[in-house]
Amino acid sequence: MTGVRTPTAQDALDAVARRRAATTALSRDAERIAAACRDVAVRFARGGRLLTFGNGPAAADAAHLAVEFVHPVIVGKRALPALSLVADPAVVTGLARRAGTADTVAASLRAHARPEDVAIGLSADGDCADVAHGLAEARDRGLLTVALVGGDGGAVGALPGLDHVLRVCSPDPAVVRELHVTIYHVLWELVHVFLEHPGALPLAAAR
Repeated sequence: MTGVRTPTAQDALDAVARRRAATTALSRDAERIAAACRDVAVRFARGGRLLTFGNGPAAADAAHLAVEFVHPVIVGKRALPALSLVADPAVVTGLARRAGTADTVAASLRAHARPEDVAIGLSADGDCADVAHGLAEARDRGLLTVALVGGDGGAVGALPGLDHVLRVCSPDPAVVRELHVTIYHVLWELVHVFLEHPGALPLAAAR
């Protein structure tokens, strides 16, 4: 076929470079990521649960994140309570029919959330209305709120009063999703480190 360009080694190098640049930028946020891990561990220590959500591809990431905590792949690690609010199509489509797509996550949070819980919303561009509404609802109910976004953070990243906004500095949604996976794997790992060394948690966590 004419006009079709075959990818070259340079294309591969460029793709790797995009990921390297975003990873380097993310590494500069190590303290913020560690702080989020500590705060999530505190909520688990208090008996809280992890509630995750996203839409489209991020819904799959939300389900993956919940499974990481409920079913640890490393033998001997403690299972922790986590639930994806977007994993059941019957619930999601029923809420969308009744309340509209932008309110599906917030409606689930109104049914499930407790103040000691953690809400993590994922959005590659930060402009998912259901994720934004869900995090705002979680914030107003006293949950610990964590947003995983990309690009410039979008409407989600601009929400006032969120506890943690972890942003991947890339406009490429594929790169953002790949690094979101890295972030929540680090989250899982460090939450367990904190829980296994309770002296590293604030004293209030034991109350």
